[in-house]
Amino acid sequence: MSFVVTARKYRPQKFDDVVGQEHITTTLKNAVMSGRVAHAYLLTGPRGVGKTTTARILAKAINCLNPSNGEPCNNCAMCLSIQNLQLMDIIEIDAASNRGIDEVRSLRESVKYAPSKGKYKVYIIDEVHMLTKDSFNAFLKTLEEPPAHTVFIFATTDVHRVPSTIISRCQRYDFRRIPLAMIKKLLQEIADSEQIQIDDKTLSIIGKRADGGLRDAESFFDQAVAFCGNKVEYNEVVKIFNLIDEEIYFKISDAVLSKNFSAAFEITDTIYKNGWNFIDFSDGLIEHFRNITTVIVSKNSNLIETADQYKTMYMNYENSFSEGDLLRILNFLTRTVQELRFSQNHKLKLEVAILHIIGLEKTETISNLLNKIDKNPDANEFSTKKVETKAKPVSANEIKTEERVILPPKEKVDRISEKIPESLFSFKNVMENWENFVDSIKHEKSLVFGPILSQISPIGLERNEINVTIRDDAGRIIFEQKQNQEYLSRKTIEFFGKKLSFKIIEPSPSQILENEITTEQNRQPISRPIRKKAAENPLVKTIIEELGGEEIY
Repeated sequence: MSFVVTARKYRPQKFDDVVGQEHITTTLKNAVMSGRVAHAYLLTGPRGVGKTTTARILAKAINCLNPSNGEPCNNCAMCLSIQNLQLMDIIEIDAASNRGIDEVRSLRESVKYAPSKGKYKVYIIDEVHMLTKDSFNAFLKTLEEPPAHTVFIFATTDVHRVPSTIISRCQRYDFRRIPLAMIKKLLQEIADSEQIQIDDKTLSIIGKRADGGLRDAESFFDQAVAFCGNKVEYNEVVKIFNLIDEEIYFKISDAVLSKNFSAAFEITDTIYKNGWNFIDFSDGLIEHFRNITTVIVSKNSNLIETADQYKTMYMNYENSFSEGDLLRILNFLTRTVQELRFSQNHKLKLEVAILHIIGLEKTETISNLLNKIDKNPDANEFSTKKVETKAKPVSANEIKTEERVILPPKEKVDRISEKIPESLFSFKNVMENWENFVDSIKHEKSLVFGPILSQISPIGLERNEINVTIRDDAGRIIFEQKQNQEYLSRKTIEFFGKKLSFKIIEPSPSQILENEITTEQNRQPISRPIRKKAAENPLVKTIIEELGGEEIY
């Protein structure tokens, strides 16, 4: 006996044999049992999910001589003749090759004749979206009011190309992609029936390759058996279909955790030598980190479609990544895939992308830091590594991401400030760290606010207020702005270990006399010494150097 491919040999013969489409098969069985058979059905969905098979079962069920619970018996003369394609009352038409108006006119004429043996004459039109516009228009009247003995069953993978006038005259059923677990289960049953050895890992990669289509999965299964014989092995299947080995994705996530930059070059070299598509690999990498995200969020692997071996490997990442880091990686990889489509050198582009995600530093959210503070009330630092209050702060370029000082919200600052006893804090503490305090602010706000601090002098401490004097009126206006006051108060936590505010004290009369210019000097043209003194003013100097200002006389 000649070989019959698996998709035909194991084609379902009853509604209950159709996997993954219970929402459709149950409805059709009930319709057959109750006698509520419509005159037109539209079956739509992806390829290889059971549309044509369901249409044939329905045609057999409504013509069966001994139906049982809406199912065909598959033993009567009508069922056997339909299964052997010998019944003239079941007409299957390929709309892709019979799409013209002449074919539709011929169909309209044949509809008038009663069935030769069965109860219904059934027309199964596959890929109905391929009919021309004129053909659809010629078909409208017949479809709306066909003879009582006629049933039309349309199947299509592209329902959007079917006119709404046709859809409105049919009962529409949308088929779904078949889940990976169902495909694996059915392939395992077929393998057992054929006495073929195949493991879960190999079934998973064949099922994922099929992308929800059972017919594709069965075709891949036949191809693998033809190459491997009665023992199908994972490594051989990967070579046959040139599939990307999922284990390589775990090497990337492990490299991210261990900061192993050399892995990026090894992985891209493997992709290049195996001839894998770089865009397909990037899509798989996005799915890999998506799977890790589901494990982190849900604390289980139920939402992952892969082999059981890989599900266990994913669970090992449960406490290795944070949600924020995974979102950054997914966002970056999504942009990379878009850029790869327009890149001339895919290998280099992907190599740089992998290096980038390996080099990403771990982040810490403010809420997590505050939780740590709540658990350790005696802590006065706000970084993942302890920062001494008397130590001179290093520049921003020298601070790693995980060592940066993160300022907490105002309510937390107020609460923590109360934990420092007044007896342990004095004006001496302010003076010892004042220079470092000013240098840090100059570095962060160097344009205008930084130079103004050089004109500020602390002269005393009253409770939680530092008394200061300012020699420049313009600087005083900027200093008194609300947002600047709030910024300075938060910075005092870092350098003084306590939230402090600032109070401006008016200078003494002697200071005023030193800065006054006599009325007669004001009447005279500005002399060179006065011009020079103005140019040395930090605010004026900043305007000239940073904003390109010029002196006008």
